[in-house]
Amino acid sequence: MDVNADFSKRVMLHSDEIEWQTSPMAGVDRRRLDRIDNEADRVTTIVRYAPESHFSPHVHTGGEEFIVLDGIFEDDYGNWPTGSYIRNPPTSKHQPGSKDGCVIFVKLAQFNPDDRTFVHADIAKLGSVADRNREGVSISPLFKDEDEDVRIEYWDANAEISLNTDGGAELLVLKGGFNEGGDTLRQHSWLRVPDNYDFKVVAGEEGAQVWIKSGHLSGL
Repeated sequence: MDVNADFSKRVMLHSDEIEWQTSPMAGVDRRRLDRIDNEADRVTTIVRYAPESHFSPHVHTGGEEFIVLDGIFEDDYGNWPTGSYIRNPPTSKHQPGSKDGCVIFVKLAQFNPDDRTFVHADIAKLGSVADRNREGVSISPLFKDEDEDVRIEYWDANAEISLNTDGGAELLVLKGGFNEGGDTLRQHSWLRVPDNYDFKVVAGEEGAQVWIKSGHLSGL
């Protein structure tokens, strides 16, 4: 079943208001944010692993990208605590699970098929650089190629922020919050905007730490 599959429309969701749904694996639940129901099963979702739960070993033919929001996620490549950003490219294989339980934000089947670049990053250990063109903004790059730009942006309290949305953009609030389009986004709120959207926000009183992916929605 398609979920928020019209990429010409703005979508905003507070992930903590979405009911958990069971997955085929016992102890693993999910909150779907968007999905294209096709052979590749392109999906963006929040996934919760109960303690001692895991999936069977599998290959990600379309790649997997995720952020650990809470707890420690474990797989063949390592143990990834809260704040880890991971890109496992197409053809990568692992058996994911969690000894003590965890929650992750995950995107499946959204890679260039030829991409073979792994990224394993601890967001807390990354430095940030001030954006010379946008006052009140600093950036921690995560990944960039001809198709997309993935990064963490830090917004000062009450800063007025603009964003280049050529090719669309997607945001997940990691800390703090901001106001956009009449909505107040908070921790783990998710926003997806279409190509060339007029994106202007005001950061909250505590500022904001936001995961952003842009340029990746062209043609959808």
